[in-house]
Amino acid sequence: MNKIRTGDEVIVLTGKDKAKRGIVISREDDSHVVVAGVNVAKKHTKPNPMKNVVGGIVDKTMPIHQSNVAIFNASSGKADRVGIKTLTDGTRVRVYKSSGEEIKTTVPAKKSA
Repeated sequence: MNKIRTGDEVIVLTGKDKAKRGIVISREDDSHVVVAGVNVAKKHTKPNPMKNVVGGIVDKTMPIHQSNVAIFNASSGKADRVGIKTLTDGTRVRVYKSSGEEIKTTVPAKKSA
C-alpha cells in the first residue's frame, strides 16, 4: 500500500523547493511522484508546424523522490508521517501517526493487478 497517493496534499522536506506545498498529480513509479508546482524545469521545444506546436521555453513539472515529501496534516498545519491501520472488517486505511485520525483521499486509488 502506497503511503503517498494521487490527490494527497504534500509538503516538500528538502531541496530547492523546500517548504512548498502541492497536490500529487501522479506517481511515476514506486519511488517518484509528480507534485503540482514543485520541481519545475524549463524545457526548450522546437517548433513543429505539422502538429501546430510553437517553439519556445515551456515549464515542465518533473518527478520528485517520495522520501523528499511528506503528507500535509491540515489539522496541525505541519508535515506528518503515515501509518497503516486495519479496521475490524479487514480493510486497511491510512492514518496520521501524530493524531491517529484517518486520512481522507480526494481521488480514489486505482486497483493494481
